[in-house]
Amino acid sequence: MKKRLTELARRAQKRGEAASSGFLTPAEQAELTRLRLEPFAFDGGWEGAERRCAVLLPWEGCEWESRVVCLEIAPANAKFAEALTHRDYLGALMALGIKRETLGDILVQGKTAYLFCLDSVAEYIAAQLGEVRRTTVRVKPADPAAIEPPEPPRETSVNVSSPRLDALAAAVYRLSRAEAQRLFERELVLVNSLPARGPGAEAREGDMVSVRGHGRFAYLGIEGETRKGRLKARVRVY
Repeated sequence: MKKRLTELARRAQKRGEAASSGFLTPAEQAELTRLRLEPFAFDGGWEGAERRCAVLLPWEGCEWESRVVCLEIAPANAKFAEALTHRDYLGALMALGIKRETLGDILVQGKTAYLFCLDSVAEYIAAQLGEVRRTTVRVKPADPAAIEPPEPPRETSVNVSSPRLDALAAAVYRLSRAEAQRLFERELVLVNSLPARGPGAEAREGDMVSVRGHGRFAYLGIEGETRKGRLKARVRVY
């Protein structure tokens, strides 16, 4: 992946035009940041995208066209449609023989899903995806601007001894402090898509913390203390 991104940066400089990658995971996006292949931009098709393409630019401010398109996947008959999950849609798409890097986020809203994918596979998906689990579906282009962003999870609070990252991860995912620290040792924790500075680093209000194998949460700050002197940290768990 590092080699591919470096090659794209060189191509952009040589040809004087933007070069785009496939969709990257948050960890791969963090790796691009470490490689310092500026200038570049991220493109996921919508503002809150988790999986995003890297667009390597020949110069700062260079204009470029997005390769990301949006498809609506809706049941042919909503009355008899199953309650489908993100996993159901992804499984049906992967069964078509499509590479994961061509697929971005899948937003499930009721009985309809919106898929962000590369333009190179959009037509194929629209023609070939006819069923998700046992539900017959129809696929057509959609306007991302018309999609209602998903509601964020409700705020909740966890009790911690301090706003350290390891303490927060342990409280959110009900882990022991030792288990949480091992996640940092294995470099499985990202903060705002960048590798965590360490288990002892304090979270800042607004930080998005991703813990591989568990999920992600937003740290919203400290709202007070418990009777036993512990801190009440506000979070949104995704």
